[in-house]
Amino acid sequence: MLGVLFSVVAGILISMQNVFNARVSEKTGAWATTSLVLGLGLVCSLPVFYAMEQRSLFDFGDVNKIFLFSGVFGVGIVFCLMRGVTLIGPAYAISIALISQIVIAFVINTGGWFGFDASPLSVTKLAGIALLIGGVLVYKLEKPPVEEEKEEMEQLRA
Repeated sequence: MLGVLFSVVAGILISMQNVFNARVSEKTGAWATTSLVLGLGLVCSLPVFYAMEQRSLFDFGDVNKIFLFSGVFGVGIVFCLMRGVTLIGPAYAISIALISQIVIAFVINTGGWFGFDASPLSVTKLAGIALLIGGVLVYKLEKPPVEEEKEEMEQLRA
């Protein structure tokens, strides 16, 4: 249950961060915002790390060194989602990002990649992904109210 709570909070924070980042980038630019966001994240996380952890920041143990580059993904995440929110809106951009996450996590889980136990492929999992994609398509196909009003006005004039 705690894992579900953390996941819900993460989803809320990701959505809020992307909306905020899009607004900041309108004034400062995309790369300045990306640098600022990740820099502030570092400044905020270091005191928490030193208060909570009883080890060195650079004590990685036997972690595969390639996994340490995940911070580079963070740069791409912040930049790409911020631009997506700006270009197509928060709901659509974050929905597409969510589906991408689910599909990639599904592939990783099914294939047993990166040290995770392989999970069997099932029709219900594929149906769930198809329903998610269908939901986003239905959401996107809905016409905004302004367009509907314009069409009604044109029909009345004709």
